Amino acid sequence: MSNLLHLSSPRRERLEILGRAVSESSHGTPLYLDRISAGFPSPADDYIETALDLNTYLIRNPAATFMVKVSGDSMIGAGINDGDVLVVDRSEQPAHGKIVIAVLDGELTVKRLVIKNGQTQLAPENPRYQAIFVAAEQDLHVWGVVSGVVRKL
Repeated sequence: MSNLLHLSSPRRERLEILGRAVSESSHGTPLYLDRISAGFPSPADDYIETALDLNTYLIRNPAATFMVKVSGDSMIGAGINDGDVLVVDRSEQPAHGKIVIAVLDGELTVKRLVIKNGQTQLAPENPRYQAIFVAAEQDLHVWGVVSGVVRKL
């Protein structure tokens, strides 16, 4: 049980802490009233509903929010891919079914928190990986709850 975070693929999951989530100089991006189904017409300014500030849209509690970059594919079923940036809220209460950033015996991971019959698991969202069952003697700390995913195309 010394290496419970060993994954079945040769590549290990890695999270890189990026730092504070909120930029001091926040600029709103135009949010257009019409939805785009295919293509991108040239919208006129009259269709602008408001400015969309991504900090406001993605972050509920700026003082308790940070971002991490994901390396690995254990959470692809939850829409979290290799290279994505996760928005993590430390003020949100970890609960059954939430996706969390956890430290288990000193190793950082992103998994779905599963609590059943007093047993805690860190469950992947990829059938290639097995759930991590947390034993009572293990050191588990939840750093925060994942509240958003940012991805470049």
